[in-house]
Amino acid sequence: MTKNEIADVLTEIATLLELKGENPFKVRAYQTGARALEAIEEAELGRLIAEEKLGTVKGFGEALVQKITELHTTGKLEFFEKLRTSIEPGLVDLLQIPGLGPKKIQVLKAKLGVTDIAALTAACLDGRVAALDGFGEKTQEKLLAGIKNREAYGKRHLWWDAAEIAEPIVAGLRALPQVRRAEAAGSLRRGMETVGDLDFLVSATEIAPVVAWFVAMPGVKEVTAQGETKASVRFESGLQADLRIVPDEQFVFALHHFTGSKDHNVQMRQRALARGLSLSEWGLVPAEGEGTAKEKAENRKSEKVKDESGLFAALGLHFIPPELREGLGEIEAAERAELPRLVELGDLRGAFHNHTTASDGRNTLAEMAAAAEALGWDYLGIADHSKSSFQAKGLDEARLAKQVAEIRALNASQKFKTHVFAGSEVDILADGRLDYDDATLASLDYVVASVHNVLTQDEATMTARLIRAIEHPRTTMLGHATGRLLLRREASRVDLAKVIDAAIAHGVIIELNASPWRLDLDWRLWRKSAGRGLLCAINPDAHEIDGLRHVRAGINTARKGGLQREQVLTTWPLVRVRAWLAARGAQPPA
Repeated sequence: MTKNEIADVLTEIATLLELKGENPFKVRAYQTGARALEAIEEAELGRLIAEEKLGTVKGFGEALVQKITELHTTGKLEFFEKLRTSIEPGLVDLLQIPGLGPKKIQVLKAKLGVTDIAALTAACLDGRVAALDGFGEKTQEKLLAGIKNREAYGKRHLWWDAAEIAEPIVAGLRALPQVRRAEAAGSLRRGMETVGDLDFLVSATEIAPVVAWFVAMPGVKEVTAQGETKASVRFESGLQADLRIVPDEQFVFALHHFTGSKDHNVQMRQRALARGLSLSEWGLVPAEGEGTAKEKAENRKSEKVKDESGLFAALGLHFIPPELREGLGEIEAAERAELPRLVELGDLRGAFHNHTTASDGRNTLAEMAAAAEALGWDYLGIADHSKSSFQAKGLDEARLAKQVAEIRALNASQKFKTHVFAGSEVDILADGRLDYDDATLASLDYVVASVHNVLTQDEATMTARLIRAIEHPRTTMLGHATGRLLLRREASRVDLAKVIDAAIAHGVIIELNASPWRLDLDWRLWRKSAGRGLLCAINPDAHEIDGLRHVRAGINTARKGGLQREQVLTTWPLVRVRAWLAARGAQPPA
């Protein structure tokens, strides 16, 4: 196991012990151990374990040393497995309700016998939760809202999570000797921020072996349907996957149809009809005569196309990337040859919103720089939290100055080819002021200004708050503008049109936060804004080295928003980025 995976286990152990009502000192020991582990570099952890010196590190007692060593060497921990089985599953589920932590769950269990979400719902509905000390009416209302949201959100899955499941399935299907072509379709292919279910399309010479492989995949909890050319399965996460097998001559038409969206498909069919053709999942055929679309395709000669480019060309259109197929003018743009050249993952040269162990990150400065270099990035921005984010170990002025000096020294050492910029994710306070004074801000290469607290302000107050921060001359970019967490927390109420106007007027970037849980600013807002001069920065908001990969989710959103390479600062080469920062008043050293 890696150090961060081990830290995850220690953190979960602490949570489970707290749910059981264990000694607080014991709970804190595991929490402290997890934080101490994250501050050690991966190679150093291996050396300490090999030399049996892990116990010399502050925060690691004999019991923790034994458990960390066991996890590092075997990937398993018997103590952890037994602890998990000793906890009622319903109690762990309660942790998914916003506002409920282990301590409150312990109270609910002890006072009301609540051991699962159903029991909590009943206790809220009859007012028993509100009557408890430390809860009250407002807490009860928030818990009921959280339960309601969980039920609604439970039908959707993050694009990132769905892609992690879908990609090996596509690879496995393509590897089958009977399969000619295989693709994922639906909202996953269109890059939607959340996905309802997975759609897989296959053309094959033999059907039965493909269906048999699909329903027997690892991780399948239930086979919900199995027919001659279709199958459906459900995974442990609740995500459903549907398989369709078609003749190879129908593959392109079916892929276009099942990719969608519904509005795009309707407009494409209307365009076909205007040309005397009938477009369906079965083919593109003359429209005259009676019968269903399937019967027409079976009885008449269909247009022969090798790929989707051929299908669009048959209707007088340039190829429309899947991400743009939302029925929002892409067909008209394709007819006029005015579709944008969308930004691609390979265009990215770096990112600015990233965290280290100095605040709430899980990898050191050197580890983050090494990971960025491995990705081939020209630059990496470090933006740890500012002092008001105490829950995230935000840096006060002295700690920030020390980190800036470390970054300067790292660059001077030329240890990495990737240049590291010294920044900060500075809290936007409730009244719109920034969390540091002007002198401290001036010491940085750039500033990401973000809201992290008082998220429930009314629209006018929140809008004025963001605009005041944007107007500060040291603000470089606005971070996660709405504060939304997909499937978990709604966006703050804010007049984004006014915020975008202010950003354009003051030359401030609005980031596209590529965290799969955020994808904020929403793709629907980029289509017009970028054309007016709003500059984007695709930032992963990475809290560990694996988090840097989240820029891929940001690319999806950027493409859906019609963004081109030139409109994204993080695609620019280092020399141009440095010049842009200098022109804004910052003076990053050579």
